[in-house]
Amino acid sequence: MPINTKSKKTIKPIKPKQPLKARNTKKASLHPRNPHQGRYNFDALIERYPLLERYLQSNPKGDQTINFSNDKAVLFLNKALLAHYYNIKSWKIPTGYMCPPIPGRADYIHYLADLLTRNRKKIPMGPQIKVLDIGTGSNCIYPIIGSQSYGWHFVATDIDPTSIESANAIVQANPCLTNHVTVVQQTERQAILKGIINSKFDLTLCNPPFHASMSEAKAVNKRKLKNLSKDKKSVSHAKRNFGGKQVELCCRGGEIAFLKKMARESVEFAEQVCWFTSLVSKGDNIRPLKRLLEQLGAKQIEVVPMSQGQKISRFIAWSFLTKKQQASWARERWSS
Repeated sequence: MPINTKSKKTIKPIKPKQPLKARNTKKASLHPRNPHQGRYNFDALIERYPLLERYLQSNPKGDQTINFSNDKAVLFLNKALLAHYYNIKSWKIPTGYMCPPIPGRADYIHYLADLLTRNRKKIPMGPQIKVLDIGTGSNCIYPIIGSQSYGWHFVATDIDPTSIESANAIVQANPCLTNHVTVVQQTERQAILKGIINSKFDLTLCNPPFHASMSEAKAVNKRKLKNLSKDKKSVSHAKRNFGGKQVELCCRGGEIAFLKKMARESVEFAEQVCWFTSLVSKGDNIRPLKRLLEQLGAKQIEVVPMSQGQKISRFIAWSFLTKKQQASWARERWSS
């Protein structure tokens, strides 16, 4: 069941913590407001989440790190990061479900804030900013980061009952989320936006299933693990270090089919959403998506690049509103 988040009490946006000071070079090109700059300060993280210490090891330079091909180590690192930066005291996900890389997820949120800022001089903050997270997953990561960084209100949706149950449990276990996140199950399994959008949203965001099949997902993961593991012989038997079930990773036709479907559905809600957005993992998918959106009548289409270390990513944003209409939207909805 969805969580009842109605409250007469005004919830002030939570000021994000400053980045832990880096001892060495910064991770390349993270958003300037992303607090996950530089090397992880494991002393500070262990202070907030002591169980992380059991997974520490030294790299060849003698710096503290973890084995990023170890799914347990990644899970405990995430728990520490969420506790330190986002006030999350309890974060549990079902076995085998996706354990997201938090710095990259935070980048998406901060670039979305920049997208909204185009219509005013400062970032719109507070619960009057309403965001739809399509496919929130069992980890509920985007509502956590967005609500704790900017005070936005999120509607978190998914088609998977286990993910909905887990996301609900995370929200209920953390008081800082209960007035900022509503969890709603998408009951129309063939729909993405239909059945969910029944009011105005300032943003939609999505991390779509990237692959057409689990065999494709496993092949991609195998290549990634080769870059993480020194023991190449163990790669063929390794798990995905960030996990992921078929419902999270795959859909018929892969990412491009999912995004084209979402684009077509978005026409129906042209006047109810200021900006539709989604991550796009494969750069080759951008051109056909832009062509389709132009055909569908989108007034604005943006592609925003992001990078973290050697990983390059991007998201696509589109709106059926003109810049003038968006300015009116901002005055009406974000004035408080």
